[in-house]
Amino acid sequence: MDATLSYLTRTKGGKKLDLTDVISYLYLFLGVIIMFGPIIWLVLSSFKTSGEIVKFPPRLLPYRQETLAIEGFKDPLPLYSVTMADGTTQTLAQVRRVGLESQLVDPANPGKLIKVNINQRQPLEKVHFGLENYIEGVQSFNFGLYLWNSILVTVVATLLTLLVNSMAAFALSKYKFRGRQTIFMVMISTLMVPLSVVLVPIFLVITNVGWNNNLLGIIVPAAATPTGVFLLRQYMLTIPDELIDAARIDGASEWRIYSQIILPLAKPALAVLTIFSVMWRWNDFLWPLIVLSRSEYFTLQVGLASFQGELNVQWNLILAMTVLTLLPITFVFGFLQKNITTGIATTGLK
Repeated sequence: MDATLSYLTRTKGGKKLDLTDVISYLYLFLGVIIMFGPIIWLVLSSFKTSGEIVKFPPRLLPYRQETLAIEGFKDPLPLYSVTMADGTTQTLAQVRRVGLESQLVDPANPGKLIKVNINQRQPLEKVHFGLENYIEGVQSFNFGLYLWNSILVTVVATLLTLLVNSMAAFALSKYKFRGRQTIFMVMISTLMVPLSVVLVPIFLVITNVGWNNNLLGIIVPAAATPTGVFLLRQYMLTIPDELIDAARIDGASEWRIYSQIILPLAKPALAVLTIFSVMWRWNDFLWPLIVLSRSEYFTLQVGLASFQGELNVQWNLILAMTVLTLLPITFVFGFLQKNITTGIATTGLK
């Protein structure tokens, strides 16, 4: 912790702040605001009521109006700070509002009704981080089923992506055959083809094999990715060929070389591809929306899109469910992110 603090607070001019230090800190602070500002706003808004979300001007923190249970009234009444005719301020509870008139009672004397103009009162509010939106959203959103579908699709698709891409990368990096570079260039060139161009052909194939309204229709088509092949191939090129030649001299089969030599040495690259694949599959929306039409197969992203009323949208519940959908991907990234910058340049030799 001390080393981290020392690194973050060190300056170019020693104890004095240099102009470059000021510019650097301002640049980093602006970057943090741009990157994490929307996420902070999303998380804080997930605790707000529907009325607070649409309130203008918007407020960062989730405020809730204070209420008080008063004898003689079934539900707790909202509290207001009311400016009386003599200029004094009094805390009253509102019973009802009729047009521009607010009918209130004194909590100490609830039998007497006080009528004031609505402009004479200000709501008493406090910051409130309640879980009401999350509880109501989980109960009405069928969150458990959609979460299971997303986990199943993400895990199976990621394992399949790692298997297929690592095999292709191994062949393109360690086998010498005619047309190897051509195959690799054709594969990489598919990165320039937008998804919207191939949606119809892929959908026709899925339809012909009977994978509509089936999770296999989401998992299988995206198993092989040119990005993953490129990433793993470039890493496997750094693994010395002498390791493979020595294994062949010892009688190791090609499958054993792949599984016991190549894959262990390529763990850093595989971890990076795992992060990318999990993010791709977990956040995928367009393709599952096209393939799936039955709600029991919806993933979280498709389920969120359908989680709205015909006449109104419950943004407070949608924001709460969105935060829950972000948590698994955040944990995966936090667990594997250290592998992005470590070990990429190593070859496995000591």
